[in-house]
Amino acid sequence: MKLFHKLFLSYLLVILIAEAAVFVLVEVLSPHFLAGHVANMVRAVQMMGMGARMAEGLRVDLERSLTATLTSALLVSLPLAALLAAGAAYWMSRRLAGTANLLAAGSRRMAAGDYRLRLPVSGRDELAELAAHFNDLAAALEWVEQSRIELIGNVAHELRTPLAALQGYAEAAADGVLPPEEAARAIRREVGSMRRLVEDLSLVSRVEAGAVELETAPHAPDELAQRAFVRFRTVFEAKGIELALELPAASLPPVLADAERVDQVLANLLSNALRHTHAGGRVEIGLEARGGFANFCVRDNGPGIPEAYQQRIFERFFRIDTARSRSGGGSGVGLTVSRGLVEAMGGVMRLSSRPGEGAEFCFTLPFAEA
Repeated sequence: MKLFHKLFLSYLLVILIAEAAVFVLVEVLSPHFLAGHVANMVRAVQMMGMGARMAEGLRVDLERSLTATLTSALLVSLPLAALLAAGAAYWMSRRLAGTANLLAAGSRRMAAGDYRLRLPVSGRDELAELAAHFNDLAAALEWVEQSRIELIGNVAHELRTPLAALQGYAEAAADGVLPPEEAARAIRREVGSMRRLVEDLSLVSRVEAGAVELETAPHAPDELAQRAFVRFRTVFEAKGIELALELPAASLPPVLADAERVDQVLANLLSNALRHTHAGGRVEIGLEARGGFANFCVRDNGPGIPEAYQQRIFERFFRIDTARSRSGGGSGVGLTVSRGLVEAMGGVMRLSSRPGEGAEFCFTLPFAEA
């Protein structure tokens, strides 16, 4: 009840100060206000035949009586004021202590790793706002913890396959089932997959922390799109997919970007389109001006992305394929990295898709002159 004592003393002090101020005002000013009224009353009495000495005595007695009455009323009000102060302090201390106890209990549970607790929010004052902020913090920590658990599970899943393959190739080489040269090539291939996964994870962590290094300079957006087209054209032809390049009639102004990172973003988007477009399909690289930005788009006519998954498509390790088969390739962080790189260069990445009608990934880069 320490809080109650502090509140009670503070309320009581305020009331006592107010009472003292009123008391001083009554003692100092009331005689001046009462003198005029009493003088009028005395004159009225004198007109009725009362003597001057008796009238003066009546005046003094009335002033003393009125002053004593006011003083007594103020003194009697002190216990009532103390009682009101105690009631207000008790009510406020219960409210504050209740919220403080809930915050303390919630903090202890969060420190123990339980982030599911939510405090009741009632009212619109600062205490309700504090409880709402606590709930926001708990929700954010719960999301971070869930992301951490998913990250550990995803990394373990991604490493399980190459580790199992390495063990199998090593045992086959030791038993003489595979020639040493063939086993060495297979082991190098699996080690390369693990190295790429580690590099992807390192890049994701730098992108999400905003610590990725960029070497921005003016670059012609037409050349960036053309370079990606030339790089992937043969791969698309080998799978029987048409890769088209749609450039604006007039060349766009240079964009301020890191050319190597733009190549990486376009490579991720084109690799995804290649993976999810069937033979005989079409993938298009588009470029247009949009305000002070160059807008790059990669469109395909594949199966598209279900609406339920579109909000999570940029999360690391998220895959539409619930089986998470590695046969489709990719580590599940390409879109996360791509969006982070685009945002680091001052642009925005967005998705537009309808199931059965393909998907369109677009990102913007600012013009250097803007």
